[in-house]
Amino acid sequence: MPFDLSSDLNQRKQQNLFRQNQIALSPQGPLMSFAGREYLTFCSNDYLGMANHPEVVAAFKQAADEFGVGSGAAHLVNGHSRYHQELEELIAQWTGRESALLFSTGYMANIGAVNALLNKDDAVFEDKWNHASLLDAGLLSGARFQRYLHNDVANLETRLARSEARRKLIVTDGVFSMDGDKAPLAEISKLADQYDAWTMVDDAHGIAVLGESGAGICEELNLSQQDIPVLMGTLGKGVGTAGAFVAGSKELIEYLTNFARPYIYTTAMPAAIAAATIKSIQIIQSAHEKRTHLNDLIKQFRHGAQQLGLDLMHSDTAIQPVLVGEAHTALAMSESLKQQGIMVTAIRPPTVPQGTARLRVTLSAAHTPAQVTQLLDALAQAQQATLTASPTI
Repeated sequence: MPFDLSSDLNQRKQQNLFRQNQIALSPQGPLMSFAGREYLTFCSNDYLGMANHPEVVAAFKQAADEFGVGSGAAHLVNGHSRYHQELEELIAQWTGRESALLFSTGYMANIGAVNALLNKDDAVFEDKWNHASLLDAGLLSGARFQRYLHNDVANLETRLARSEARRKLIVTDGVFSMDGDKAPLAEISKLADQYDAWTMVDDAHGIAVLGESGAGICEELNLSQQDIPVLMGTLGKGVGTAGAFVAGSKELIEYLTNFARPYIYTTAMPAAIAAATIKSIQIIQSAHEKRTHLNDLIKQFRHGAQQLGLDLMHSDTAIQPVLVGEAHTALAMSESLKQQGIMVTAIRPPTVPQGTARLRVTLSAAHTPAQVTQLLDALAQAQQATLTASPTI
């Protein structure tokens, strides 16, 4: 047999690294149904509870009646509806940029932007803990690919100082998806200016939850288009719909429109998704109480987890990983929580480095303080169960 796939799959299973889908039988929300049982979930990226917001759902239905359920073609053919155009203009205004461009997924936005901007004559500098889509984008670009130590500005400067590339692009997450900490963007932006480089930020986990209007980490830090020339954000997390965008100067967006292959050669997102996203962003811009409530839940969880002696990471965002070490331990704790009716995903290598497996707790403004207390009580039981169980689980 030319491809022996079974041995690789069996190895994954033996290493406690095998992955498979769990089929949801209900909409996104704090309470969800899987395999006929209801669970309290803490593993969604729907940070403000917008995925099943009634006004967003209504906007989707109305646009589907008007435009159908498929766009039918790429943006540059005849798939770009008035809702797509309105959404791009709204995103540009919201993020304080001149223009914006929609992509079907965040992965495609990152691949498209980096590969359009760079080639073998260039250099890309990426944080060691960047999202897989950013790392893949850098590798595929053909540019000289360098990974600097996580959030280490001095290490980044050393690498920038040695580079004689035509174009230099610094690429980083705004909020890191597996640790929940933030990039030192103000310092990175200053370095970029000093070394004639551009900075690209993937703000997938900052959009909707950070900043006065939810416009993300650049709004929170008051970083302009000049400071961060390439801003990418996803719409399927805090915004609650689907797709992604790149925002920046009018010239950048015109450039990507002509050179970003994942934009040019992909069918546009349905117009109904664009319409739902418009409604969601309109709500998010004034959702101050939701963001305040979410921050209160984050503080409650961190205080309670520290009281239990759980190993938390340096995060003040909705992503609150509980570091447990080995993959089998993370799986055992996740299973213990599941038996108690709570869903929290075990994150294992290769997503995170060896020895840093974790429970990735994500909080939402849709959660209540009582539900966070329920999670903390369940974590205490899971921790005790794991301590007394065999290490070969």
